[in-house]
Amino acid sequence: MLAEILFENGWVYTGNEAGPVQANLAVTDGRIIAVGSPEELEVSVTPDTRRVDLDGQLVVPGFQDAHIHPIFAGVELLQCDLTGANTAEEAVSIVARYAEGNPDEAWILGAGWSMDFFPSGTPGRELLDAVVPDRPVYLVNRDHHGAWANTAAFAAAGISRDTPDPESGRLEREPDGTPAGTVHEGAMDLFNEVKPALPYNLAYQGLLASQELLLSQGITAWQDAWVPIPEGGHADNLTVYMDAARVGDLKVRVTACQWWDRTAGMSQLDAILERRHTVSESFDPLVLNANTVKVMVDGVAENFTAAMHHVYLDHHGHNTDNRGIEFFEPGELKEFVTAIDAAGMQLHFHALGDRAVTDALDALQAARDVNGTNDQRHHLAHLQMVRREDVPRFAELGAAANVQALWACHEEQLDTLTLPFLEPGAEDRHYPFGELAAAGARLVAGSDWPVSTADPIAAIHVGVNRTAPEEDLPPLGRQLQKLSLKQILDAYTQGSAWINHLNAQTGTLEPGKLADLAVLDTNLFDLPNKELHRAVVTQTWIGGECVYDRSTQGNRSARSAEVMQ
Repeated sequence: MLAEILFENGWVYTGNEAGPVQANLAVTDGRIIAVGSPEELEVSVTPDTRRVDLDGQLVVPGFQDAHIHPIFAGVELLQCDLTGANTAEEAVSIVARYAEGNPDEAWILGAGWSMDFFPSGTPGRELLDAVVPDRPVYLVNRDHHGAWANTAAFAAAGISRDTPDPESGRLEREPDGTPAGTVHEGAMDLFNEVKPALPYNLAYQGLLASQELLLSQGITAWQDAWVPIPEGGHADNLTVYMDAARVGDLKVRVTACQWWDRTAGMSQLDAILERRHTVSESFDPLVLNANTVKVMVDGVAENFTAAMHHVYLDHHGHNTDNRGIEFFEPGELKEFVTAIDAAGMQLHFHALGDRAVTDALDALQAARDVNGTNDQRHHLAHLQMVRREDVPRFAELGAAANVQALWACHEEQLDTLTLPFLEPGAEDRHYPFGELAAAGARLVAGSDWPVSTADPIAAIHVGVNRTAPEEDLPPLGRQLQKLSLKQILDAYTQGSAWINHLNAQTGTLEPGKLADLAVLDTNLFDLPNKELHRAVVTQTWIGGECVYDRSTQGNRSARSAEVMQ
């Protein structure tokens, strides 16, 4: 077969060897036809072959993000974006400038502030009142498990000292019970009836903005971990994806996780199955599928809502009576997980605390007991804490460990708002990715962007080193929790391709597979571990089409990436 495109003079990491090899790679009709020596592939070259001179660069399978929120992230880029702030003062200044520049917006909406800017991670409403006293302000934090609001927003939502905490959330309060300014988890929903709905056009533009950035980071497929059935006039993100696919605006391969509403019960399953059918009838699964259900089992550790077996500690190191929040009773979780599994759908769990991990694994065991084994490829994301006795259960149940490797390092929020309040010894087994891998768990990788940068290279660096790039802090946890470069790179490529049911066509570079690949400016495997973050994506290809080229688009995309980090 003759080559339409030939990548030459570089390194190729197919995913099937221990490391890269010096080889050429030939592509025709969007698929790889050969990987081999220049002499072997020269017979396939014609005068019309497009020759891509790698000049010593490295070709890897395209990265696939197994847990990400692109539409929401893109919308936040277009609203009051606080991700560039490094202090409380900078965050407030950004809000003031945005409000001044957008005088006609009835609400100031945005996201991206960091909890470690503020004492106890909970900013007060008076900071926002000082710069925007006349309009509601509602700003989601970086981890998206809490929000900061001004007095006008609380008044618009009818929230007062007499408003009780919802079962699934909590309001920070002043001594007399008045809302102080920060709300957590389910308490964020108290604003839903009055906040402006997300318009369709903004959601669509958010998708395109995100896609541009993600392509510049070598990402060729993703699993959107939150695609809810719309309510209250909000744009339907699944419709946004379908419309973008129809007109050719959607370049990446997308798995849409349909959101399991914790207040709707089993009645929502029929609508979820109908939406899956609508997508499957209209689109090739290599383009778009909606055969996954996202289940939020618990919250996050920094606001003490991650469900733990051990109680949280107080500021003096004494036990409290708080073990976090389980969003579902274990019996209810088992019931609907079994039903979703029986319907042939994949389950994608948010399970951050070790009790949430136990609950999710117990539910998968219950589903297996009733339905038998299958190829749904369920997975648990985040895994900040996992009990030792639960570690081998991942392999036993065929459940993948969906790791956000970027988080597995010491940083301000972890060290000041999380670790001091967890059980003794928690640091040693924090994000136990190496332990899971050693026990046979299949690793898949994602970013949870916009919670943190989507950049796979940064996550790979942390997964290997357990330290952030350019940081002198000690590694997080014990040596055994580190991953090898091959382990985390494979998790971000063939691992996530497997979880996305795309592994037959993508995830490795071998004849017959789609030419979904990323080109890096340097051979990762030749870099010292502490220098891994310095690698840069120079090109991204999907189905044999170059969808990103740093030489022509890189300046704009690089600036966007810096903002998101």
